[in-house]
Amino acid sequence: MFTGLVEEVGTVRAIQRDALVTQAGRVLEGARAGDSIAVNGVCLTVVSIDGTSFKVNIMPETLQRTNLGSLRPGDRVNLERALKVGDRMGGHFVQGHIDATGRLVSYQPLEKAVLVRYRAPAPLMAYIVPQGFIAVDGVSLTVVEVEGNSFAVSLVEITQRTTNLAGRHPGDAVNIEVDILAKYVEKSLQRKQTGITEEFLLEHGFAK
Repeated sequence: MFTGLVEEVGTVRAIQRDALVTQAGRVLEGARAGDSIAVNGVCLTVVSIDGTSFKVNIMPETLQRTNLGSLRPGDRVNLERALKVGDRMGGHFVQGHIDATGRLVSYQPLEKAVLVRYRAPAPLMAYIVPQGFIAVDGVSLTVVEVEGNSFAVSLVEITQRTTNLAGRHPGDAVNIEVDILAKYVEKSLQRKQTGITEEFLLEHGFAK
């Protein structure tokens, strides 16, 4: 579990067939093999640490569902260590399980902030609502506008400085994770509509 508050922006050092090596600093403090680190919002398991870099394995499905497959040495990536019990919850509940990739559409400067619009796959739009939470490349953001198959967020100055979002270009792929609470609400409503069925009882251990 993560918060969507990026701790630092790391740099991709090497890309292997099924692994990614990233140079970092802060997220390596106290880290060890087996720990989880979110890379551009993707929850990955550290397999080794070498001085100022760490290595994670990447499964083929992860490469297909995220933008990690398009990374190149020198690219900047958002990094966050997994939430510890007792830590302050400053962002929102982010699982590190990417729902799909979207595309950057445009930037619009608004005084010191920047309004950024992304296009998302149509099935995800049901979970994206104004003033709701969303994670873009692992960054916890508040949706300020929804229009068709796109949504907009506002990047304040600190987010522009401490993440890689302000350095992207229109057309770039971004990892999107919608708010898990929206999915739970949808599931609950579906249960209420269908009622308690024989199938429901069998799924929960009731025998015929």
